[in-house]
Amino acid sequence: MKKSTLNHSWIDKSEYPFNSTYIQLSSGEMHYIDEGQGDIILFIHGTPAWSFLYRNFIKEFSKNHRCIAIDHLGFGLSEKPQDFLGTPQAHADNLCEFIEKLNLQNITLVVHDFGGPIGLGAAIKNHNRIKQIVLFNSWLWETKNNPAVQKIDKIINSWLGSFLYLRFNFSAKFLFPKGFANKKNITKQLHQQYIHPFPNKNSRYGVLNIGKSLLGSSDWYQAQWEDLGKLSKKPWLIIWGTKDEFITMEYLKKWKKRIPHAIVKELECGHFVQEEEAENSIQAIKHFINQ
Repeated sequence: MKKSTLNHSWIDKSEYPFNSTYIQLSSGEMHYIDEGQGDIILFIHGTPAWSFLYRNFIKEFSKNHRCIAIDHLGFGLSEKPQDFLGTPQAHADNLCEFIEKLNLQNITLVVHDFGGPIGLGAAIKNHNRIKQIVLFNSWLWETKNNPAVQKIDKIINSWLGSFLYLRFNFSAKFLFPKGFANKKNITKQLHQQYIHPFPNKNSRYGVLNIGKSLLGSSDWYQAQWEDLGKLSKKPWLIIWGTKDEFITMEYLKKWKKRIPHAIVKELECGHFVQEEEAENSIQAIKHFINQ
């Protein structure tokens, strides 16, 4: 583990005032935030996000907890190796290695978007280290029979999909704003914090590869879903943006059926609940942790 000496002058330090730490994993160098002391809260982001997504949560919870927020390889301030497979299962393997190297125990796991399958996939393998789970809009079951996913998969696996993702930073520039129900919540300054991690074509393969995995990893998602029993009896909090156009209320119904004892907090916002409803989400997690 080492402190970074890299200069990321584009980072808004008033929003993200944390020390960066790096760890060498077998697949590459991973960046993460490690703030505060106490019981561990481990934050796992999706695409095209990074640990910046959880900045308000870290500021608050690091007063009484040890808050750890990673950047997946290919995202945020982590290394972006072009030869890294970049599937959710590969990211889950990285997360397992990270958890084991830091010997993290008694973890409150917070996941969102692709971070759901990644984080829960790693948690299933490390279920004895997991205390409880906080789930934002996400999924963990097969996707190949979903017509909307089939449509997306055809585009992203075409030459046009690669062109848009690699040449135009399509995910961060165009898809990210669509994740907000109220566009007033995404300022130009905020948006830049999600665009800058992908400055050129070579830095965007991670976003492209995980996009291809929406359908491509369908069988792996289903295998995790079938193995979820290792986690299903633990305490769960589900915080759900009800106006999410990507991961809709139909997904929430499936979670409620699978984890019937979960505490559910529905908020009127889009996909990026952490941006649009940070305060309400923080209060819900506080109440959950203190129960």
